[in-house]
Amino acid sequence: MKFKNVLSIIAIGAFAFSCATIRPGQVGVKQRFGKLSENTKSQGLMFYNPFVSKVIRVPTRTINRELTMNLPSKEGLTIASDVSILYRIEAVKVTDVLREIGLNYDQIVTSVFRSAAADICSQFFAKDMHSGERRVIENQIRDLMNERLSPKGFTIEAVLLKSITLPKGLTNSIEQKLEAEQDALRMQFILDQQRKEAERQVIAANAKREVAIIDAQAKAEVIRIEAEAQQKANELLNSSLTPGVLKMKQIEAMLALASSPNAKTIFMDPKNPFMNMMEPLK
Repeated sequence: MKFKNVLSIIAIGAFAFSCATIRPGQVGVKQRFGKLSENTKSQGLMFYNPFVSKVIRVPTRTINRELTMNLPSKEGLTIASDVSILYRIEAVKVTDVLREIGLNYDQIVTSVFRSAAADICSQFFAKDMHSGERRVIENQIRDLMNERLSPKGFTIEAVLLKSITLPKGLTNSIEQKLEAEQDALRMQFILDQQRKEAERQVIAANAKREVAIIDAQAKAEVIRIEAEAQQKANELLNSSLTPGVLKMKQIEAMLALASSPNAKTIFMDPKNPFMNMMEPLK
C-alpha cells in the first residue's frame, strides 16, 4: 500500500510538472532542445516533457508601454513628452517573434518608436504638438511604426502623446497669442453687436418713414375725396339754381323786406336801380 501511495504521488507530481496552463490573452509555444515548435496553444492546458522541453508563454493582449522622451520640432526645439504605446503581438506570428527577436521584443518596439517619432515630429512645429494637430502627429507615428513592425508580427494600436511640456519662452508666446485671439474675438463680437444695433435702427427709421409716407398719402387722399365731394355738391347746387328759381327767391326776399317796419334801401337791376321803403307814419 505504501509503495502504491508513493507511486501515486510521483505520478501526480510528474503530471503537474509536465502540464502548463495557458491563460486567456496568452499563447504558449513549446521549445524542445532549444527548437521552437510551430504548434501553439492559445489557452488551456499544454502538456510537455519537463526533462527535454519547456513552454514559453507570450502575451497577445494589448500591452501599454510607457516612456518619457524628448521630441524634436521643425524649428529645432526639444519638446518633453510622456508617451504611451499600445501594441500587441499577432497570435499567428508568436513563433516568428520568438525566433527572430526573442522575449526582449519590447526594446524593439521602443526603438522603432523613437525613430518614427523623430521622423514625424521634426515635420511639425512645437505649437502643433500642443494643439489639434497632436492627433495627426500620433496617427502618423502609429502608421509609420506599423509599416516597420507589422511584417515582424506586431500591431501598433495607438500612440498617445501625453503631458506635452513646451519650452518656457514658447509657452509664453502661445499664451500671448491665445490672449490676443480672445481679444480679437471679443472685439469682433462687440462690432457685430454694434452693426446689428445699427441695422436695427436703420430698419426702425425706414419703418417710421414708410409709416409717415403712408399717413401723408392717406391724408392727401382724404382731402382729394372731400374736394371732389364739395365740387360735386357745388355742381348739383348750380344745376338746381335756374333763372326761374332765382327770380322766385328774389321776389321772396323783396316781400320779406317790404313787410319789415324799418326804412330800407334796395339796389335792383338797371331797370329798377333802387327802391326806398320808408317806415309808415303812425
